[in-house]
Amino acid sequence: MALNKLQLSLQFGDIPHAAIHRAALPRHFVMRCIRHALSDDAEITVRIVSAAEGHALNNGYRRKDYATNVLTFDYAQAPVVIADIVLCAPVVVAEAKAQGKTLQAHYAHLLVHSTLHAQGWNHETSAKDARAMEAYEVDILAELGFKNPYIA
Repeated sequence: MALNKLQLSLQFGDIPHAAIHRAALPRHFVMRCIRHALSDDAEITVRIVSAAEGHALNNGYRRKDYATNVLTFDYAQAPVVIADIVLCAPVVVAEAKAQGKTLQAHYAHLLVHSTLHAQGWNHETSAKDARAMEAYEVDILAELGFKNPYIA
């Protein structure tokens, strides 16, 4: 399988327990997850943030007064995907624990999920779109060696 080209900027904000997140997100792993979900070449920035930064971004851009697990800012979808992906470290840790997943497995799912969003996939438009996006995520994660994230 030929994978698309990716220019990646991987950034870690001022986050608690940074070493845990750096260990779960080595550059080659992030590249692999994103490239498997790409249908075009891309320039993507992935930033791992604190709860405060995640909350501020979610409130500022979505008017949601809480930190969410991932935010995707897509600027172009063709011929090159250009996007920022923001992952909120404390939220991702809490979700991984609650779902009984490894931190790396949950990050893989969120990277794939957000990369699909950056390309126009949307699970909030209809139940049919949600099923299609979920099925595609499951297929990509299987290629990456991860279990179906939607099954407990």
